[in-house]
Amino acid sequence: MTDQLRVITRRMVEHPADSHTLARYEATGGYRQARRALDMGRDELVELVKESGLLGRGGAAFPAGLKWSFLAPARPAYLVVNADESEPGTFKDRQLLERDPHQLVEGMIIAAVANEVHHAFVYVRGEYPKPARRLQRAVDEAYTAGYLGEGIFGSDYDLEVTVHLGAGAYICGEETALINSLEGRRGEPRLKPPYFPAAKGLYMMPTIVNNVETVSNLPHILEMGPEAYKALGHEADTGSFLFSVSGHVNRPGNYELPHGLTWRELIYDVAGGIRDGNELKTWIPGGASAPWFVPSDHLDLPITKDATAKAGSMLGSGAVVVMDDTTCVVRAAERIVRFFAHESCGQCTPCREGTTWLEMILRRIESGAGREVDVDLLLEVGGNISVGLAWPPRMTTICPLGPSAVSPIISITKYFKDEVLAHIHGNGCPLRGAQR
Repeated sequence: MTDQLRVITRRMVEHPADSHTLARYEATGGYRQARRALDMGRDELVELVKESGLLGRGGAAFPAGLKWSFLAPARPAYLVVNADESEPGTFKDRQLLERDPHQLVEGMIIAAVANEVHHAFVYVRGEYPKPARRLQRAVDEAYTAGYLGEGIFGSDYDLEVTVHLGAGAYICGEETALINSLEGRRGEPRLKPPYFPAAKGLYMMPTIVNNVETVSNLPHILEMGPEAYKALGHEADTGSFLFSVSGHVNRPGNYELPHGLTWRELIYDVAGGIRDGNELKTWIPGGASAPWFVPSDHLDLPITKDATAKAGSMLGSGAVVVMDDTTCVVRAAERIVRFFAHESCGQCTPCREGTTWLEMILRRIESGAGREVDVDLLLEVGGNISVGLAWPPRMTTICPLGPSAVSPIISITKYFKDEVLAHIHGNGCPLRGAQR
């Protein structure tokens, strides 16, 4: 990382002791862009974010400015910041909440003004008590300073912000399930259509749902302008991007980088290569929901949204999980599928039943009791959740959780079928003694 690439992490890197405080935030230029946003109209702000090319950082990578332009005219409208970071392998939003919460608050003010919102919510993952406390303290400081509440910054604009701590349900990371939870309902996704949040969201009113990293970029877009922001990254994927790199690398962690570098550069140059001198076996490019990549096909692929999609996967929320050659892919797939089966809300039959069956079959194979027919059975059950086993998935469910459980199935049967069959023919995992 160079200084030029530190945008949303600059303050926490340069002032690690107090980057979360209001005093440090204002001393480093904080809240100037929020004041400026109050003098700009909705159209001007929406157009500025469109010009910046900012893509949503929550997983779907939908253009943020375009999403804002879809907001229905009915009022009141709401802003919801999705801080329910529950995708296995993702830990970037936690760092932003803990170490620079005022950056998020200022971004919320800008987003609220742009969308004519007077009440905004932050839905924080239930297992994030420290980030929630840090954020609540920042919100309280902003209220005391007059930056939130009635007549913010001495203007005639009112903005209330509510920090809501979830109960630890992965499904509430899906925007409509999150909205249901905020309303006090079961955390279950809604059908789209008709319940697109921009038209029928929180309390059935127009609602913008954005990720923590997305909103945290807004003060910097206003400060440097859309052209300078675009110049930070790849021509198609603008700005910087937070990668959460974990697994069998020497330097796991969060890295703020531009799109366009290759996977080889990320894994070997940035994250320090594979631990203990082992060989790279496979990696998940965009969180547990994404199909896996392998070195022979993808190591020199540029890290962009389009290149990753054309290769049959996604960047998701930037969670890169690296596995070396001591990894049992059947066990790794079983762990991921077990997570999705546990976190299914149960609303859709293919997901509720199918993910459990996939977990049981994988467990049978990994334990040494697998049958030859189990490979075809995995694909058959997976095909009932995600038709055609293609990516992006053709879903039989309301939300992508069910098809996400199929991603590791597709990956191990495509790239590691011999290893799966070795489990079956050898009565268990041939790598059992080497796993760590």
